[in-house]
Amino acid sequence: MTTPIMFESELREAVARELPGVRADLERLVRIPGIAFEGFDHSHVERSAEAVAELLRGCGLDVEIVRADGQPAVIGRRVAPPGAPTVMLYAHHDVQPVGDVTLWESDPFEPVERDGRLYGRGAADDKAGIMAHVAALRAFGDRLPVGVVLFVEGEEEYGSDSLEQLLAEHRDTIASDVIVIADSTNWDIGVPALTTSLRGIVNCFVEVRTLDHAVHSGMFGGAVPDALTTLVRLLATLHDDAGNVVVDGLVGRDAARVDYPEDRFRAEAGLVEGVHLIGSGRITDRLWTRPALAVLGIDAPATAVAPNALVPAAKAKLSVRLAAGDEPKQAYQALRDHLERHVPWGAQVDVTFEHDGAPCVIDASGPVFDAARSAFRAAWDGADPVDIGVGGSIPFIATFQEMFPQAAILVTGVEDPHSRAHGPNESLHLGEFARVCLAEALLLAKVAEVGTAPTR
Repeated sequence: MTTPIMFESELREAVARELPGVRADLERLVRIPGIAFEGFDHSHVERSAEAVAELLRGCGLDVEIVRADGQPAVIGRRVAPPGAPTVMLYAHHDVQPVGDVTLWESDPFEPVERDGRLYGRGAADDKAGIMAHVAALRAFGDRLPVGVVLFVEGEEEYGSDSLEQLLAEHRDTIASDVIVIADSTNWDIGVPALTTSLRGIVNCFVEVRTLDHAVHSGMFGGAVPDALTTLVRLLATLHDDAGNVVVDGLVGRDAARVDYPEDRFRAEAGLVEGVHLIGSGRITDRLWTRPALAVLGIDAPATAVAPNALVPAAKAKLSVRLAAGDEPKQAYQALRDHLERHVPWGAQVDVTFEHDGAPCVIDASGPVFDAARSAFRAAWDGADPVDIGVGGSIPFIATFQEMFPQAAILVTGVEDPHSRAHGPNESLHLGEFARVCLAEALLLAKVAEVGTAPTR
């Protein structure tokens, strides 16, 4: 196939025509609180899967809802025209919990537009990813020049525990020449990006115990260590004075020389005035290719109800982001060894594994990546796309790389630095969303031009 069935001008008109309906369907998806975490009503995840299945059927796909001891995923398929490649389009329909609802400026599950952004949980991560795929398919209608597989996962935010089994069970159905994973970000508003590396992750719990029961802080304080002070001192050993992670055995390397000005980074992160950045080296090194370690939460008495008593036990949840080249099981053991070796005052320490995921690096060279950059450049009015790393983790990309080693994997996304994914007031920049939808339609056309063997 040497030319796309639809020319660029036709696709631009078609995407523009479809955008109002695409936005309306996105808002309907945002209204479904499909949270796969334990303790939430999973009937909403079922509703979300059904809604996605209906959207895909409307695009002429053969659709099934599947599961493997987890939350429902949706697979839609349309066979390739003779001689054309098949493209898998990935997104996920589950969302993060909303956290403290008082921090939201509007109902998290009632989409609201403010200043050109659509606010709501999942508006960016990742229901807009689903709708970008739908927008491209609607733009082509019956003239789709490639085969497509839509794979829309239902528990990505909860760790994708059943994804590997799902991929194995449906491997023949979803096998593709190109895989587009729409769950990342762009470099800036007006500047597209291809994500070429992501850090891995290890989450665990550490609990320290100094007493078998609480005791009077006046009668015993000064001689008996309380568990909360002990835990704080232990956590302080994880970083040096500059904020670099100092756990022996974790891997780090240099990042690509992409300039990330500090003033821009501080503004996008929302740093409070006067707060210093931590770590050393280029900002992109610290974000993309070196380990990061955060304390996500602590179990201890709340200040409002805390008595004057020494706390006998305290527990923290830790999260380590791993640089490419590290191995999650090895990294967990290194962290565990550090905590056991550095616990102060002979306190008992218990480290418990929660979950992990592998980092990945993508070789973004070859005709499919050239086609993607060309599509992005056209959709963003000539702006050159930036190859970026991402400090976050999408562990299943490594699984895709292992299961489909010949496929070109493109990690794209609808987010921008102001989307606040996972946080309060998550939002989607509607102008950027329109560009993403156009870029994906152009990408499918250009992949069809590449032909049946889009090797990297």
